[in-house]
Amino acid sequence: MEKIELETVVPKELGGERLDLVLSKLFPKYSRSKIQSWIKVGEVTVNNSNYKQRNAVNCGDIIKINTTLRNVVKDQAEPIDLNVIHEDNETIIINKPAGLVVHPGAGNQAHTLVNALLNFDKKLESIPRAGIIHRLDKDTTGIMIIARTIESHTFLVEELRQRNIKRNYRAIICGQLVAGGTIENKIGRHPTRRTKMAVTSKGKLATTHFKIIKKYQHYTYLDIQLDTGRTHQIRVHMNSIKHPIIGDPLYGKNTFIKKGIQASLRECIKNFRRQALHAYNLEFTHPSQRKMVHYKAGLPNDMKKLIKALEIDD
Repeated sequence: MEKIELETVVPKELGGERLDLVLSKLFPKYSRSKIQSWIKVGEVTVNNSNYKQRNAVNCGDIIKINTTLRNVVKDQAEPIDLNVIHEDNETIIINKPAGLVVHPGAGNQAHTLVNALLNFDKKLESIPRAGIIHRLDKDTTGIMIIARTIESHTFLVEELRQRNIKRNYRAIICGQLVAGGTIENKIGRHPTRRTKMAVTSKGKLATTHFKIIKKYQHYTYLDIQLDTGRTHQIRVHMNSIKHPIIGDPLYGKNTFIKKGIQASLRECIKNFRRQALHAYNLEFTHPSQRKMVHYKAGLPNDMKKLIKALEIDD
């Protein structure tokens, strides 16, 4: 476990501000929630006295932090293979396969990406969500970023919140689109089916941009970029414009097989048992280098096979 010992003097411009706010400004590499947790258990002192997070501090006060980064992830490490595209001291970039759940939860308490990451790097036990910054659905493949330190986690979570992390996807949808465009509406929990999401006025704003890579006779191959990252966002948005993703078991089910397609394509689509969605591109500012980095993950074999079948049918 990593020990953290910090000391600072409250500058004039922060005098009169509450303790947690002052510390989050003086030590921006730690999240405000993490700082609040240290204050709560008495690991932060002001002039050698314990303060509450809302207590104001004065110019010239001496603040000390003496804490240890404890394990916040209680899940077990499991020897699950990971396709690591890149790793350094601050980040791990992986290409997630289909069928791998990201976080343990109801019905998936083990055999998840979290369990795999804890086996890959034991230090991730002390990072929230084992360093996972964003998620992909179980059967969506592609590129993900993992933070290896508290500092990089705090930085990347804020970058994601500020929409500074660029994520691109490839998808094959039902129907032929005329042109690219943008879908912007609110996505929230489905009113009757709690396992689904839906476009709803009670949801959170979601923005999806899409461009056509190629039109086929009954299907369209898309490049998609997200501004936001709502649950099932691309899947819900494509279904909302009556163009569900091929193979999606939750949205647009039984609409994938179109009349008049060749037997080989029909068989390929029939056997495609997940949404044809892949996160292929990731661009972000590196937490310590402070420069843009760019990673790609090639299409998985099942989508390559599907595209080949579409080309033959076209």
